[in-house]
Amino acid sequence: MLSKRVIPCLDVRDGRLTKGIKFKGNVDIGDPVETARTYYEQGADEIVFYDITASSDGRGIFLDVVEKVASQIFIPFSVGGGINTVQDMRDVLLAGAEKVSVNSGAVKNPDIISEGAARFGAQCVVLGMDVKRVDKSEDIPSGFEVVIHGGRKYMGMDALEWAKTGEALGAGEICLNSIDADGTKDGYDIELTKLVSESVHIPVIASGGAGHPSHMVDAVTKGKASAALIASIVHYGEWTIPDIKQYMADNNVTMRTIW
Repeated sequence: MLSKRVIPCLDVRDGRLTKGIKFKGNVDIGDPVETARTYYEQGADEIVFYDITASSDGRGIFLDVVEKVASQIFIPFSVGGGINTVQDMRDVLLAGAEKVSVNSGAVKNPDIISEGAARFGAQCVVLGMDVKRVDKSEDIPSGFEVVIHGGRKYMGMDALEWAKTGEALGAGEICLNSIDADGTKDGYDIELTKLVSESVHIPVIASGGAGHPSHMVDAVTKGKASAALIASIVHYGEWTIPDIKQYMADNNVTMRTIW
């Protein structure tokens, strides 16, 4: 059985670590470089970095911050935000990332997924999805809609169909973020996570809502996710990564080595 991963997420705005609830009310909570180093030293399996206003601001990602983080950690590092071209992907990889997460840019230009996979390998391309619960309709039969630009723009796209399309185009992984659960610490959207995880053949990272290690256990068991993205639970010192991984291991989840 493949080990499950615990992945801290660094949302960065103007070069600073930030956190909000349901993509709103973001506050400054520290330095992303120092925080990434701390999580690496605690035994995080990977780190995810999002420049959360790059797409909505119509600018490129802050590559200098990416370079500083990459210089401090020696685990897989995924970076997203404002990536709209294969050249953007190349720049992020050269800055030190192992994976590139495409979200808004992929919705607007799906070919970036296949082009990126052909150029750098599918293992480098993560399809980031920000998803909101809506009423089921002909256009949104699953009841989950794709939203871009940091939760600002509804696209009229069914999340499940977009996940399948992303896989078919060559994405090697999906990071599935529930806007409704984001920052609430009430648990992941298990229905959404399971729906997507069971419909694709690539790893799915559950994102949005972690407030207790039991939520992560649910995400990788009931939700069938390959990994759990975490933020508030560690940013505010409520749990450490070693304690989270030990809790999950104690609840029969196969984990990577606990440092």
